[in-house]
Amino acid sequence: MTAHADGALRSTAGALRLVEARTTQPRTVEIAGYVQAVTAYCPYLAPSVERELTGWTVYEAAGDAGAVEAEVFHATVQAAEWVRPLANRRHGALVCENIVVLGAGAGALVWPHWALKNLYGPVGLMFGKFTAGEERGSIPVPPVSFLPVRVAVRPRDPRFLGATPDLAAAVAAAVDDGRDVLDGTGHDWTEIKRWAQHLLPKQ
Repeated sequence: MTAHADGALRSTAGALRLVEARTTQPRTVEIAGYVQAVTAYCPYLAPSVERELTGWTVYEAAGDAGAVEAEVFHATVQAAEWVRPLANRRHGALVCENIVVLGAGAGALVWPHWALKNLYGPVGLMFGKFTAGEERGSIPVPPVSFLPVRVAVRPRDPRFLGATPDLAAAVAAAVDDGRDVLDGTGHDWTEIKRWAQHLLPKQ
């Protein structure tokens, strides 16, 4: 699965409605103040924003929970495929794409996030998961739910994956050889989710 040839992130049919196509300054969500606040916690964010390397695509949930989950996954795959070829370019480490999902419950992001981390970690991408209103200590509370995807910082990022040592090792040794990350799992979300469930750390 790849992004469109012109690099645009397009609406996926059905459960997600495209509210605002990719932009570096979204108008449909109030995000600027939050981004400014988060720069105190992420040394890469301010230079990324200054160089207009942080993108936002805004969707709204328009289907049942299962269908939204599937479309969140596929929309974020498009974002990941947009980021991959930029990784080795100048300032590639500053590239970050964010998929905002309005009107979806927190659960709609959980399985897509887990699957994406495991699919793309070995090729050097990292994914976050932020839920509107979620409190994480002193970190600013996000005003919207979104999944960010960015290029992994290999000496640093494995430390954030302590609960998943296999994934941490994969990120530390990541090489993007151009592979189709969905090869072997299929492109159907039901199959991908089943595959991801088997990767959960054993308690």
